[in-house]
Amino acid sequence: MKNGLKDKTKETIAAYGFLMPNLLGFLLFTSIPVLASLGLSFVKWDLLSKGPQFAGLANFIELTKDPFFGKYCWNTLVLMTAIPISMAGSLLLAIALNQKLRGTVIFRTVYFLPTICSGVAIFMLWRLIYNPNFGFLNSMTAQFGDMLGLRLTGPNWLTDEAWAKPAFIIMSVWQSIGGYNMILYLAALQGVPRDLYDAAEVDGANSWQKFWNVTWPQISPTTFFIATMSLIGGFQAGFDQAYIMTGGGPNGSTTTIIYYIFNNAFEWYRMGYAAAISWVLFLIIFAVTVVKWRFFGKAVHYN
Repeated sequence: MKNGLKDKTKETIAAYGFLMPNLLGFLLFTSIPVLASLGLSFVKWDLLSKGPQFAGLANFIELTKDPFFGKYCWNTLVLMTAIPISMAGSLLLAIALNQKLRGTVIFRTVYFLPTICSGVAIFMLWRLIYNPNFGFLNSMTAQFGDMLGLRLTGPNWLTDEAWAKPAFIIMSVWQSIGGYNMILYLAALQGVPRDLYDAAEVDGANSWQKFWNVTWPQISPTTFFIATMSLIGGFQAGFDQAYIMTGGGPNGSTTTIIYYIFNNAFEWYRMGYAAAISWVLFLIIFAVTVVKWRFFGKAVHYN
C-alpha cells in the first residue's frame, strides 16, 4: 500500500514538473500582463508623464461617448463576413481533396501555402494586385473590356471607401480558405464511418442526401469548433493588413477594434483608454462565445 502511494506521489510530482514550464510561462507572460491591463484601464497614462493617474471609470465612460468605437466595431463585423464564406470554401475544398485522385497531396500543399507564408509579404503582394494603375485586377478588367470593345476601368480598391472593405474580404477569403480550417474539415471527413454511407446508399440516398444526413451531422463538432475559433479570431483581426495596406483608411473604413487599440496605445499614447477598449473587446468576445454555446451547441451531433 505504501509503495503504491509513493509511486503515485512520484507520478504526481513528475506531472507537475512537466507542466511547470508552461504554467510559469502562462503566469509570467499572459496572466500578469492581463491583470496589468485591467489596472491600466482605470488610470490615465500617456507614457511620458511621471506615472499613471487613477481615473476610476472615466475611460469606460468616455468609451460610451466615442463615435469612432461604434464605427470601428461595425468595420470589424463587416470584415468578419469573410468567415462564413471561407468556412464554406474550406469545406468544399476538403470534400474535393478527400477524393482518391492522383495529385491530391500536391493540391493540398498548394492550397495550404498562403497560410504559412509571411503575412507581411502577402499583404504587400495584394497591395500590388489592388493597385489601380498597374494592378493585376484592374489590368485584367481593362483587357476584358478591350475584348468586348468597351472601356472598362477597375475601382480604386484601397483608396475608395466603397471598395476597401470588399478588397479586404476577398483577400481574407483567399488567405484562409485553404488553411487550417480545410485541414480540420479533411480530418473530420476522413473520420466519418463508411458504414453510414453504405446504409444511406442501401436506402437509395443521392449525393446531396448523403451529405446532408450523414456527412454534415458527423462533422458538426468540427464546424462548431471552427466557427467558434473563427469568431474569436475575427474580433481580434484586422491589424496587420490595415497597418500595411491602408493605414486604417480611407477615412477609417478599414480600421478595426484591434487597430484602434493600437492607435490609442502607441500612436496617441493613451494607455489607459486603450486598455479599457481591450477589456470591452474581451467582454464582447466572451458574450458572443457564451451565446453561441448556449443556442448553437445543442445542434452539434456527438458520436
